[in-house]
Amino acid sequence: MKTYLYLALAAYPLFLLSIAGCTDSAAGEQNVAHEAAPTTEIEKWYDLSFTMAERDSMQGTLENRLEAYQQIHAYSPAGDVPMSLYFNPLPIGFEMPKEQKRHNWNLPKTVNLPENPADLAFYPVADLAVLLRTGKITSVELTRFYINRLKKYGDSLQCVVTLTEELALKQAAKADKEIRTGTYRGPLHGIPYGVKDLFAVEGYKTTWGAGAYKDQVIDQTATVVNKLEEAGAVLVAKLTLGALAMGDVWFGGVTKNPWNTVQGSSGSSAGSASAAVAGLVGFAIGTETRGSIVSPSTRCGASGLRPTYGRVSRTGAMALSWSMDKVGPICRTAQGAALVFQSIIGPDGKDQTLLDAPFNFDAGRDMRKLKVGYIKSYFDSSKNANDALALEAIRNMGVEPVAMELPTNVPVRALSFILAAEAAAAFDVLTRSNRDSLLVRQDKWAWPNYFRAARFIPAVEYINANRLRFQLVQEIHAIMKDYDVVITPSFGGDQLLITNLTSNPCVVVPSGFNEEGSPTSISFLGNLYDEGTLLEFAHAYQQATGHEDVHPEWLRE
Repeated sequence: MKTYLYLALAAYPLFLLSIAGCTDSAAGEQNVAHEAAPTTEIEKWYDLSFTMAERDSMQGTLENRLEAYQQIHAYSPAGDVPMSLYFNPLPIGFEMPKEQKRHNWNLPKTVNLPENPADLAFYPVADLAVLLRTGKITSVELTRFYINRLKKYGDSLQCVVTLTEELALKQAAKADKEIRTGTYRGPLHGIPYGVKDLFAVEGYKTTWGAGAYKDQVIDQTATVVNKLEEAGAVLVAKLTLGALAMGDVWFGGVTKNPWNTVQGSSGSSAGSASAAVAGLVGFAIGTETRGSIVSPSTRCGASGLRPTYGRVSRTGAMALSWSMDKVGPICRTAQGAALVFQSIIGPDGKDQTLLDAPFNFDAGRDMRKLKVGYIKSYFDSSKNANDALALEAIRNMGVEPVAMELPTNVPVRALSFILAAEAAAAFDVLTRSNRDSLLVRQDKWAWPNYFRAARFIPAVEYINANRLRFQLVQEIHAIMKDYDVVITPSFGGDQLLITNLTSNPCVVVPSGFNEEGSPTSISFLGNLYDEGTLLEFAHAYQQATGHEDVHPEWLRE
């Protein structure tokens, strides 16, 4: 069992540096009053209070520590070197699911090409799979179709960093030959997709959305890209992300919401959500640390899955938070997300956080047999009318959700700096080299300021925060284990932070449109490693509502 501890470099507090001018001589008493005020002023930022004698005693130890820090800085491990200790999301007593059942995708028996060729852009993964398998379209034809749309609309949406046209056409030709000769790899075979540009692809730039890395080429291909190639999928584009996985502002501009191009797409999986909804790719891959799949999926009207931590390999992906980063699909439907997810899960022999657990999906499962809860206080305080309408639609499915809450004794918001500490460590060299000035955003709430401030998070506080995180995992599991699905407004209360800390999976799907004509969403939460139940429930909801079938008219030309 992996340990619950975390490793972080100890950031030496500012107040410790202030004692350098103190003296241990008797005559130094005259300096005490002079030094006490500024030192005490700095100590308050750490909730500490030391005497001058205590400060003086620490000085030698701190000088030694400073030397150790400088040696570590000189070494500067490569960006793909993870922590040696890993977050374990499994609560005490949790039983890992073991049975792998036969998938029931319930793919349509027949699918025809649309009268309006542009409508093909919005076919879900399931329909594209049938078209390709039955030979009604070739992968090369579909790939050229999506590449043309990426070229036509990519600039308007500012969602594309790099077209991988040469690679895509080569992969598509291979897919056509295999399908034609009876070597069928599965439902993703021949389907073009895009990947968030924090995943390395050998021979192509991997920019992380940031000016400081816009010419970076990593001699590696991410595991998730390799797994999709093994499934026969075709990589057509590397898509935008907010710089270093924050927001929708990248070095080339602001990625747009396809429903309202005056508005950003949110982030950080900005291009993945925008391109999927705009019909520029068959599906896309995103990542989430604290909302980076849920938020852009909500803004753009996509169907996204944030899986359990340790489900999908992060090998070859930019590290932001070793204990919170998660990889998941962003599609036009929940069924599509299930089809993609089953191709990217599982160990790769490199990412040591991965656990091998079954993934089961039955599109025909009776939802009325599930125990479903809804977080009542979040719905009561919601200002989004579509949240209540989503609950009504679910009741019309024959499901009667039970009112419940997610109470916890843990001060959840206080744990936010766990992410800041890990991100600052990941981008330590960027901060100390001052190359963080190359990022577009330089405001108080942007990464450069977060990284600098995080240098002064004490290691003791970081570890204690993670001890509280362990407690949070136990408390939330004690509640969630009584439900198969829990329904919540996507941004209700603290659930987005809570479930990213505990690693409970989430499926987010469209729930309609607001008064401004932009999409809204509803989220379904589940138990660890039970993404299948959530995706089945989301699929049933979409079958009952059809919100995912509406597409921006200007993109149907």
